[in-house]
Amino acid sequence: MTLTRKFGGKNHKDQYIMKKTTLNVIKLCMTILVGLSLGSCTKTNYPGGEISPYIAIYDVRTLYKGSPVELTVDALDGSSKLTGIVISDHSANNLPEGLLIIQDRSRLKLLRGLAINLGEQAHDYVPGDSVVIDIVGARLNRVGDALQLDNVNPSQVERTGAGVEIPVNSVTVDQIVARPGDYESTLLSIVKGGFTEMPGAGQYLGAEENINDGFGLMKLRIDEKSSLKSIPKYRMANYSGIIFNELQGDSLVPIQKIRTANDVVELTSVYTTPKIIITGWIADPKGTDANNEYIQLMATEDIDFAKTPFSLVTTNNANASTPTGYPQKGWATGDKRTYKFNLTTGKAPKGTFFYVGGSRKLINSTGSTSIAHANWITAYPYNTEPGVDFGAPTTNLLANSGNAYGIAVFQGATVDVNSVPEDVMFVATGGSLFGGGFGYRIANTDYYDIIDPISFAEQPFYRSGGNMKSLTYTTPSDQGYFYQLGGEFNLTLGRWTTARTQTNFQLSKESVLEEIENEFSTKLVN
Repeated sequence: MTLTRKFGGKNHKDQYIMKKTTLNVIKLCMTILVGLSLGSCTKTNYPGGEISPYIAIYDVRTLYKGSPVELTVDALDGSSKLTGIVISDHSANNLPEGLLIIQDRSRLKLLRGLAINLGEQAHDYVPGDSVVIDIVGARLNRVGDALQLDNVNPSQVERTGAGVEIPVNSVTVDQIVARPGDYESTLLSIVKGGFTEMPGAGQYLGAEENINDGFGLMKLRIDEKSSLKSIPKYRMANYSGIIFNELQGDSLVPIQKIRTANDVVELTSVYTTPKIIITGWIADPKGTDANNEYIQLMATEDIDFAKTPFSLVTTNNANASTPTGYPQKGWATGDKRTYKFNLTTGKAPKGTFFYVGGSRKLINSTGSTSIAHANWITAYPYNTEPGVDFGAPTTNLLANSGNAYGIAVFQGATVDVNSVPEDVMFVATGGSLFGGGFGYRIANTDYYDIIDPISFAEQPFYRSGGNMKSLTYTTPSDQGYFYQLGGEFNLTLGRWTTARTQTNFQLSKESVLEEIENEFSTKLVN
């Protein structure tokens, strides 16, 4: 007896034919792929193309794997020359002797730099010179505090231009520390740099200083033979210089070396100590938001609000918020765009938290713990009552998603289009925020600057000039996240020595006040 196995209504013979056909198709595809592979063995950028003689600094740096590399045409994948813009300046004798340092952005627009050991001839080049260097026969190795090329004859370097503008590359210290290899041998500007102690009159830069930009500490080095020790220690300044890396064990530790006295620019903008700073808030408690949102603040001095009144204004820029368009009256726009609280009663001792918001005084909306025992300076039902002077009743002081919202604190009970806040914070970037000369004014803070610290151009609004920083929305929605801002404000220096960072702290219905007034909150130091 012959048995025939069925597969989906087809017999075994049908299956055999189908499998054989499939195998033939696979063989044909493999033949095509092999042919394509063999035809692509020649190294070209495209069919019929030629390899460029120029290689990017980025690609040269990636060749180093911890031991010296002899640069041949094969090692360079057919290229032979390096191009770049000179950033080294030996006139003040503060850079490693004999190093010509160049940078470029020719690979993926990523800035990378490299040092070339030219000996005395390195002094013949100045910042802004463009050069082409024949690097075949050179050796790539880490020597001292930088990855560098040696065995390069000065005759292999050709100056092809001069006076090229070098754009300012402003980077925060935490970014440099996180990726020191990426920034090595590049020219960077550390903006709003200060010291851990207030400089006294007649003090000058030492051999090694720790510069604080609010995001970390960067070592600044000045050689003993350099004339740069005559630079004063400013309360706040911009420090431009070349990044080098000390090898400590298996880690690179970045240091900065300024080149000339012009690399240090004193900042004279007024950075006054705010009497109140924003330390946190809840924008989306778990449950209904109406009358349950609140803002946490800290006093930097003893405040009697009956004698020294303040105002707090929120802005919600959802597409449905009116009036639409750019806020022509700034923080005083009112209607559904901005809402104002007055702080005219109560007291807040220096270094303590206090609260402004809805009258329910619950930590996480309906059914959660009461925090009525906290220091509430102002609390009233914003969902049914208009703001003081401006602002329509709203169920959301602070949006849960979408366009930007903000919080600003003002000294005094009057806020108009020209009022400048004591402190300000924004979440997100969308919406009609700045344009046509209208916008939300900012203060000089860890996040924002009224005068651009690099170009010194006026930028008084959020989203104008370099005022682009913002926090991010908490997701998913309706989870009871408290925006906790951890930072450090130094009262003696009158500045943020640790910029505020966002932590999304999820509250439960049983959470208590101590959970949002903990060691991770913003701190004052003397």
